[in-house]
Amino acid sequence: MTTRLIIVPGWRDSGAGHWQSLWAEQLQGAERVSQDDWVAPTRAAWVGNLEKLILSRPESVVIAAHSLGCIAVSHLGHEAAERIAGALLVAPADPERRSVLHDFAPVPYALLPYRSIVVASSNDPFCPVRLAGAYARSWGSEFVRMQNAGHINIDSGHGDWPLGLALLQSLTDTPGQRPALRDSIATSTSP
Repeated sequence: MTTRLIIVPGWRDSGAGHWQSLWAEQLQGAERVSQDDWVAPTRAAWVGNLEKLILSRPESVVIAAHSLGCIAVSHLGHEAAERIAGALLVAPADPERRSVLHDFAPVPYALLPYRSIVVASSNDPFCPVRLAGAYARSWGSEFVRMQNAGHINIDSGHGDWPLGLALLQSLTDTPGQRPALRDSIATSTSP
């Protein structure tokens, strides 16, 4: 069975040149979740739209989330979470630090029922690396700490992000699983 890549942007969406936007354009079959309001997000709407997209796909999904998108993923209900084969959770947000994101607090501190990788930066202005590490421990995620990588977005120089693509691919490298996504990633990055 194949796996679908679902891209989950964070607060204010991921603009042109952001690694998520590039992946949406380059990776065959990748889908990006749409939100009605990228500026004043509500947990019910964001999680609901993501759940609807996951459950509408006949195949399992791999998630590539950024910032508040990571927190939305952590709030998914059981039925949607069971459809996830793996998740790359990059630069998770701290919804308690910004009042506009308060609806996403408290962040669930429960084991995720799928393999996940949390990537965080030592100098992310939106989430202390220690908090991102706490998320990773509670979610049962592998933890990748980047040194001085900012919010791991276009502003911090992470447009084309080969490390992220390799981490995404590692989620699909389990023998006998998801060759279609793995092949899509491999062929999309070739010159």
